[in-house]
Amino acid sequence: MTKSLSKPLTLGVLLLPPAIVYAGLVIWPMIQAIIFSLYRWNGLGPLQQIVGLGNFSKIVGDEVFRGALSHNLIIIALSLGLQLPISLGLALLVNQKLAGRSVFRTIFFMPFVLSEVITGLIWSFIYLPDGGLINTLGGQLFGMSKVAWLGNISTVLLAIWVVLGWKYFGYHLVLYLTGLQNIPQELHEAALVDGATNGQVIRHITLPLLGPTVRLTIYLAVLGSLQVFDLVWVMTTGGPVNASDTMATYLYRFGFQRFQLGYGSAVALIMFILCFGFSLIYQRYVMRRDLAL
Repeated sequence: MTKSLSKPLTLGVLLLPPAIVYAGLVIWPMIQAIIFSLYRWNGLGPLQQIVGLGNFSKIVGDEVFRGALSHNLIIIALSLGLQLPISLGLALLVNQKLAGRSVFRTIFFMPFVLSEVITGLIWSFIYLPDGGLINTLGGQLFGMSKVAWLGNISTVLLAIWVVLGWKYFGYHLVLYLTGLQNIPQELHEAALVDGATNGQVIRHITLPLLGPTVRLTIYLAVLGSLQVFDLVWVMTTGGPVNASDTMATYLYRFGFQRFQLGYGSAVALIMFILCFGFSLIYQRYVMRRDLAL
């Protein structure tokens, strides 16, 4: 066997097993979802009652789904407007030469290690109207009346986002710290010697050089917010009165609880199109220069 043929053959042998696994676990289920979305099917019998694009038109016309989509968009807005700036601010603080900064880094990252289910259960107890930590402290320290944080349609979505922010801000903080450590310290020192203030150094040197990391965290935050499910389902199952529904909880309710597999497959395809479309556009127009490095 010639040397020119041995390398492609070796690569083919090495890539074939993961390619088969990927095709079986990703590509084939996607093809099945496309087929199922064209039928009214409960998952128990043969595919017989074809409805074409009827499932998609029904989804778009469903007020509950539009509400679930709006909740995903609200979570995205809160994540980009509050969670990421807080993570970045704490990263800039922890990155300073402070005693015990490794301890703070570990403490901030610990919530991310917890599973979604455990996090949801812990915070469900914290939010309890009677005996919950927040209501107890609020009543004793500030004289607040009891609030059913997860049972009130005006507070439930914000309460869930607080949990999401608490869990994931440490993950983004670690990403920011990694980016900060890759910035040459000599640039900061030279700017300070030339008379720049700390604020000017952060604005004109740190943040521009941290741009690739910031763009990456925005990308991950948006995709994660579009797919959030576990924590919401554990804490509220989308209630009360669909006030905390997301697209994923909507999919689970119709696809698995009500055995409308065709309808649920259509919802899954809409979620895929939103996530895939955002990924293509964001990588094409925002992360293009980062991916070219």
